Amino acid sequence: MRIGDLAKRSGVSVRALRYYEEQRLLESTRTPGGQRSYPEEAVDRVRFIQQLYAAGLPSKVIVGFLPCVATGRATRQMFDHLLAERDRIATRIDELTEARTKLDLVIEQVVTTGIVAEDPGPASAP
Repeated sequence: MRIGDLAKRSGVSVRALRYYEEQRLLESTRTPGGQRSYPEEAVDRVRFIQQLYAAGLPSKVIVGFLPCVATGRATRQMFDHLLAERDRIATRIDELTEARTKLDLVIEQVVTTGIVAEDPGPASAP
Protein backbone atom coordinates (compact mmCIF):
# COMPACT_ATOMS: atom_id res chain seq x y z
CA MET A 1 0.00 0.00 0.00
CA ARG A 2 1.13 3.57 -0.58
CA ILE A 3 2.12 5.97 2.17
CA GLY A 4 -1.12 7.97 1.91
CA ASP A 5 -3.19 4.82 2.32
CA LEU A 6 -1.15 3.74 5.33
CA ALA A 7 -1.53 7.18 6.87
CA LYS A 8 -5.30 7.10 6.42
CA ARG A 9 -5.72 3.53 7.68
CA SER A 10 -3.43 3.93 10.69
CA GLY A 11 -4.59 7.42 11.66
CA VAL A 12 -1.20 9.12 11.48
CA SER A 13 0.21 11.72 9.14
CA VAL A 14 2.41 11.01 6.15
CA ARG A 15 5.05 13.11 7.87
CA ALA A 16 4.91 10.83 10.94
CA LEU A 17 5.36 7.76 8.74
CA ARG A 18 8.43 9.29 7.14
CA TYR A 19 9.78 10.06 10.61
CA TYR A 20 9.16 6.44 11.66
CA GLU A 21 11.26 5.32 8.71
CA GLU A 22 14.04 7.74 9.64
CA GLN A 23 14.00 6.29 13.17
CA ARG A 24 14.05 2.71 11.76
CA LEU A 25 10.65 1.96 13.30
CA LEU A 26 9.06 1.22 9.94
CA GLU A 27 10.34 -0.11 6.64
CA SER A 28 9.08 0.28 3.11
CA THR A 29 10.10 -0.90 -0.29
CA ARG A 30 10.21 1.36 -3.30
CA THR A 31 8.26 0.98 -6.50
CA PRO A 32 10.10 1.39 -9.81
CA GLY A 33 8.79 4.97 -9.75
CA GLY A 34 10.39 5.57 -6.34
CA GLN A 35 7.17 5.60 -4.30
CA ARG A 36 7.08 3.96 -0.88
CA SER A 37 5.17 0.72 -0.60
CA TYR A 38 4.14 -0.92 2.69
CA PRO A 39 2.85 -4.40 3.49
CA GLU A 40 -0.59 -4.88 5.04
CA GLU A 41 1.00 -5.58 8.46
CA ALA A 42 2.33 -2.01 8.54
CA VAL A 43 -1.09 -0.75 9.74
CA ASP A 44 -0.88 -2.79 12.94
CA ARG A 45 2.79 -1.92 13.41
CA VAL A 46 2.11 1.81 13.13
CA ARG A 47 -0.77 1.55 15.60
CA PHE A 48 1.49 -0.33 18.02
CA ILE A 49 4.21 2.31 17.63
CA GLN A 50 1.61 4.99 18.39
CA GLN A 51 0.50 3.11 21.50
CA LEU A 52 4.09 2.82 22.72
CA TYR A 53 4.68 6.52 22.11
CA ALA A 54 1.48 7.33 24.01
CA ALA A 55 2.76 5.17 26.87
CA GLY A 56 5.85 7.34 27.05
CA LEU A 57 8.43 5.20 25.29
CA PRO A 58 10.95 7.06 23.13
CA SER A 59 11.77 5.90 19.61
CA LYS A 60 15.18 4.51 20.69
CA VAL A 61 13.47 2.15 23.13
CA ILE A 62 10.76 1.20 20.65
CA VAL A 63 13.26 0.35 17.92
CA GLY A 64 15.00 -1.96 20.39
CA PHE A 65 11.74 -3.83 21.00
CA LEU A 66 10.81 -4.30 17.35
CA PRO A 67 12.96 -7.39 16.76
CA CYS A 68 11.02 -9.06 19.60
CA VAL A 69 7.75 -8.05 17.96
CA ALA A 70 8.83 -9.47 14.61
CA THR A 71 10.32 -12.76 15.85
CA GLY A 72 8.85 -13.36 19.31
CA ARG A 73 12.41 -13.87 20.55
CA ALA A 74 14.49 -11.71 22.87
CA THR A 75 17.78 -11.63 24.70
CA ARG A 76 17.60 -11.71 28.50
CA GLN A 77 18.38 -7.97 28.55
CA MET A 78 15.60 -7.22 26.03
CA PHE A 79 13.16 -9.37 27.97
CA ASP A 80 14.00 -7.62 31.25
CA HIS A 81 13.55 -4.26 29.54
CA LEU A 82 10.17 -5.36 28.16
CA LEU A 83 9.08 -6.37 31.66
CA ALA A 84 10.30 -3.12 33.17
CA GLU A 85 8.44 -1.02 30.60
CA ARG A 86 5.30 -3.10 31.05
CA ASP A 87 5.52 -2.58 34.84
CA ARG A 88 6.08 1.17 34.38
CA ILE A 89 3.00 1.37 32.15
CA ALA A 90 0.96 -0.67 34.67
CA THR A 91 1.95 1.75 37.45
CA ARG A 92 0.93 4.70 35.28
CA ILE A 93 -2.41 3.02 34.54
CA ASP A 94 -2.98 2.57 38.28
CA GLU A 95 -2.18 6.25 38.88
CA LEU A 96 -4.54 7.36 36.10
CA THR A 97 -7.26 5.04 37.39
CA GLU A 98 -6.93 6.58 40.85
CA ALA A 99 -7.16 10.09 39.37
CA ARG A 100 -10.26 9.10 37.40
CA THR A 101 -11.87 7.65 40.53
CA LYS A 102 -11.26 10.90 42.41
CA LEU A 103 -12.73 12.91 39.54
CA ASP A 104 -15.76 10.60 39.52
CA LEU A 105 -16.28 11.44 43.20
CA VAL A 106 -16.07 15.17 42.47
CA ILE A 107 -18.53 14.79 39.57
CA GLU A 108 -20.88 12.80 41.79
CA GLN A 109 -20.68 15.53 44.42
CA VAL A 110 -21.45 18.21 41.84
CA VAL A 111 -24.42 16.22 40.53
CA THR A 112 -25.71 15.82 44.09
CA THR A 113 -25.05 19.42 45.17
CA GLY A 114 -25.92 21.09 41.91
CA ILE A 115 -24.23 23.30 39.38
CA VAL A 116 -23.98 26.95 40.41
CA ALA A 117 -24.68 29.85 38.07
CA GLU A 118 -21.34 31.59 38.74
CA ASP A 119 -17.80 30.37 39.22
CA PRO A 120 -17.31 30.06 42.99
CA GLY A 121 -13.64 30.98 42.67
CA PRO A 122 -10.58 29.00 43.68
CA ALA A 123 -11.12 26.41 46.38
CA SER A 124 -8.79 26.11 49.28
CA ALA A 125 -6.44 23.15 49.15
CA PRO A 126 -7.34 20.16 51.35
